[in-house]
Amino acid sequence: MLDLNKRKTGRSAVPAPGGPPDEVPASATDRVPLRPYLIAAAVLCGLYFLYSHLQYSHFGSPSWDLGIFEQEVRAYAGLNAPVVDIKGPGYLILGDHFSPVVALLAPLYWIWPSAEALLFAQAALFAASAVVVGRTAQQILGGRSGMCVTVAYGLSWGLQEAVKSDFHEIAFAVPLLALVCRALLTRRWTAAVLWALPLVLVKEDLGATVAVVGLLLFLYGRRLQGALLAAFGVLAFAVTVLVLIPAASSEGTYDYWTKIDKNGEQDVSLFDSVLGVLNSSVKIEMLVFLVGITAFMALRSPLILLVLPTLGWRLLSQDSHHWGMVWHYSAILMPVVFLAMTDGIRRSRDSARPWLASYAKVAVPVATAIAVALTQHLPLRDVLRPETYRTDARVHAAREALEAIPAGARVETDITLMAHLTGDRTVYWIGGAPGTAPDIVAVNLDFGWSRPITDPVAYAEQLHPEAQYRLKHRAGSFVVMERTTPAPSDIPGR
Repeated sequence: MLDLNKRKTGRSAVPAPGGPPDEVPASATDRVPLRPYLIAAAVLCGLYFLYSHLQYSHFGSPSWDLGIFEQEVRAYAGLNAPVVDIKGPGYLILGDHFSPVVALLAPLYWIWPSAEALLFAQAALFAASAVVVGRTAQQILGGRSGMCVTVAYGLSWGLQEAVKSDFHEIAFAVPLLALVCRALLTRRWTAAVLWALPLVLVKEDLGATVAVVGLLLFLYGRRLQGALLAAFGVLAFAVTVLVLIPAASSEGTYDYWTKIDKNGEQDVSLFDSVLGVLNSSVKIEMLVFLVGITAFMALRSPLILLVLPTLGWRLLSQDSHHWGMVWHYSAILMPVVFLAMTDGIRRSRDSARPWLASYAKVAVPVATAIAVALTQHLPLRDVLRPETYRTDARVHAAREALEAIPAGARVETDITLMAHLTGDRTVYWIGGAPGTAPDIVAVNLDFGWSRPITDPVAYAEQLHPEAQYRLKHRAGSFVVMERTTPAPSDIPGR
């Protein structure tokens, strides 16, 4: 459904085969007011951060990632190597994922040394991308399209699920990809290259996305620029996963290869992985909703090619977390599909098929209606519910447990308290720091795997037989135990 055919009509911006879209005059940018989009972005930023704050303050973090990223940013802020003890004592996080762009958050962390600083940064980056997407739509489509696209994009399920998933490094990729797509649509070729280059510093797999940007430039007639950028993207990907990450990893390899070729302990062939895409209703649902939120108009634009690298590794992965509409993995696809929708509508307005030209006129309102309707089943709906703001006994118990853990302590804990401790303590994942004899072991007995624990003190000593512990504090399901014997490193001669 990609349309690369140009029609000689007054309004058409559809390129000839391999050619670029018609250039949007630079003066058109001046005619698109900035203030309404800044106001919309402020509202979106407020909604995103409000949700994140409520989830954080109610101890609802869904994973250990927020704690991991705070330890990383805290290390950068202290001008230290990015060691993340949650992944293992002394673990260098660049050996897991290559995301040095996270160091840019260090100045914010100097001002606001809290995990919430990361949540705010992500909210601001997502909101900034909405300005780029909305103003580009307004510039290309005119009318009231810009604000409608801003709403549809800002409420898209990919961004909402990313907000629910706490902070991730892809927050930087979202506005960068919006700027790349904008530059391609407005024929600012050098800008497209310059905005694409930093993507390789966000996450290792984005080198493949940069290569596709180069391919698009090549198709649009910028053959030398496109070929060089594509080569750079492929080279960056290869060097990162084959050299840089293994060099930083204690295992000397890139661990995530196993996500594609192994299911548990069993090897999986590439053919079986491809066949698994067709046999998974979760994967198919995600694909349908990915283009469905654009009223399927994104399929009319070559920009849709930019989703292929990310979709490729996700659909081939044997990890079910990568497949569906939850978590943060689809956030980087949102600016691509919405600006592809914008391009697809422009390409369809003068189509020789009357039904397509007519549909293009209503596609933006349809996409906006879809986004608003879906929000009733997405995370941001919670900000409208009074119970979201209530503080229950569980929250009070968690806060009491935090108060029982002294600043500067070495703490082994689970997800519930983790991101609240990483600011001023050394934090380990429960069971992931053998031989460390941490000062404190803190457990939420209602947290999944911990429910069978009947004797928390015995459990702590089972984890660390080299030390003895006593119960220091218990409130509700939260148990805090402190070490009563010296740590091995404190014993003379050790």
